[in-house]
Amino acid sequence: MARKLNNHNANEAINHGFALVTEERRSTGIYAYLDIGFNSLISNIHNYKNKVGLLDNSRMKSDTQWVIDSMRVKTPGHRTLIGSLSGGNQQKVIIGRWLLTQPEILMLDEPTRGIDVGAKFEIYQLIAELAKKGKGIIIISSEMPELLGITDRILVMSNGLVSGIVDTKTTTQNEILRLASLHL
Repeated sequence: MARKLNNHNANEAINHGFALVTEERRSTGIYAYLDIGFNSLISNIHNYKNKVGLLDNSRMKSDTQWVIDSMRVKTPGHRTLIGSLSGGNQQKVIIGRWLLTQPEILMLDEPTRGIDVGAKFEIYQLIAELAKKGKGIIIISSEMPELLGITDRILVMSNGLVSGIVDTKTTTQNEILRLASLHL
């Protein structure tokens, strides 16, 4: 069922089941000098209050461990500063953070930029698992092989306008490039 969303701020978007993993991981995605626990929970911190209004440390630790385990984050522990992790592991923590908000739609902006091949493969596996679970996945990427390899459809934009929507099983890179240059 289609519905119009007017999200005026991040909290409204989260409450409507929408999550965004930003392209600028280091400048807007993480708090580099804080630990994995904080970085895992910050988008959902209000949900960790107990009956008397204090933070439920046990639940917070459990959910942080869930992020580490389910996202396969390579780290000595949840108190490790996120800035000391590789780019791929930082990205996995960020994705885990947003999954804790239980989104219906997850928008990933350049999800594999600046990470190694092994971490890319793990991110691709996570995306496939989420799609199989019925989550809506929107990927913004400048890497055409990535888009062709992990998506069902590609919406092509040119100069801010939609140029076309193509099926990745039947399209070619040339067709996508043609559509991308339509409104220049």
